[in-house]
Amino acid sequence: MKKVWLLGFGFFSISITWSLYNAFVPFFLEKYVHSVALISFMMTIDNYFALFLQPWIGNRSDRTSTRYGRRMPYLMIGMPLAAVLTMLIPFHTGLFTLLLFMMLMNLAMSLYRSPTVALMPDITPDAQRTKANGYINFLGGIGSILAFGVGSILYGASPALPFIVAGLITLLCLFIVSRYIKENRDGVNQGKEAITEVTAKPSRISFRGQLDRTTVWLLAAIFFWFVAYQGVETLFTLYGKHHLGLSEEAASFSLTFFSLAFVLFAIPSGWLGGRFGKKKMIIIGVCGLMAVFSLVGFAKDLLILRSLLLLGGLFWACININSYPYVVATGTEESIGTRTGMYYLVSSLAAITSPPLLGLLIDQFDYSILFFGAAISMAIALLCLFLMKGRKKPVNSFHSPGA
Repeated sequence: MKKVWLLGFGFFSISITWSLYNAFVPFFLEKYVHSVALISFMMTIDNYFALFLQPWIGNRSDRTSTRYGRRMPYLMIGMPLAAVLTMLIPFHTGLFTLLLFMMLMNLAMSLYRSPTVALMPDITPDAQRTKANGYINFLGGIGSILAFGVGSILYGASPALPFIVAGLITLLCLFIVSRYIKENRDGVNQGKEAITEVTAKPSRISFRGQLDRTTVWLLAAIFFWFVAYQGVETLFTLYGKHHLGLSEEAASFSLTFFSLAFVLFAIPSGWLGGRFGKKKMIIIGVCGLMAVFSLVGFAKDLLILRSLLLLGGLFWACININSYPYVVATGTEESIGTRTGMYYLVSSLAAITSPPLLGLLIDQFDYSILFFGAAISMAIALLCLFLMKGRKKPVNSFHSPGA
């Protein structure tokens, strides 16, 4: 598991960058735009690019053959570009340059996000993937804590500081991952044999061929729970500022409680998913987070709010740690990158759909509708999970009993 921990630094850089982006970029946009729905749309416009790029790059990385491996070339190009563009965001000179830096930064991140995620199952046998996902999300969660906690302190000193630090961290994480993860040495083939050399270009993996009933309903469930999560994450700082009367720093710091609980329960959630089954843990998480979001809508006291966010982070760990390994487990080893792209396709669709939709509801009603809308989306995700059939048994793959 040493290699998984090292790979976790890639997730760490992604997590800290996205968390800072979602927490503080709305405040930049608020200087130029006064509609919450329009701010939400601008926060998601980059996902239209990711919607097409991430599935294509995930699929293409399955067929990439270089001396650095299948996935690493995408990290070596995308991470430096993303680091520089992240640092440029707070130095915008107007709405046009702000949107330009936002889109270019997210385009750069789209180049390496799917390949980074696909590296985990590449170097980990199926039986250990929920545990491995817990480990790397543990580091990703620490990134979120630093973004919301330390980031809020840095933002108070200077709005540019969190973004500069995030860019430098991304460059450091690239050095660690590229230095210590060697795909052709550390990979597994069907969960059993080491990959020693790529001698031929793999055949093309069909997206349509991956869409059996199990996968379709699983992807639908993922879409709806990300609608809930993405909307809350993107709009929470504005919710805290305008609905609860919190300062910008206090609102972003409150999200630290959600991230802290996620970090603390990431590894146990992976273990429980391997022991009792991924789907069971996901259902528990969806039910729990649906209840938490419903209660947050009534919370006015800051202590109660942060306590509920703490509980919500535990349930989100049950969902998030087990969902990606579950998507991979319903396919073959040869389709890991393709299915990773599909996973991010539906999450990008949710990121595009959710904040503008919830922002429009806020414009029509008020901020109190945010968490009730998120709870309804979680309920639809639960329905999709119940409509799934049993897990498909793909050929040429090594399986664990905990799917």
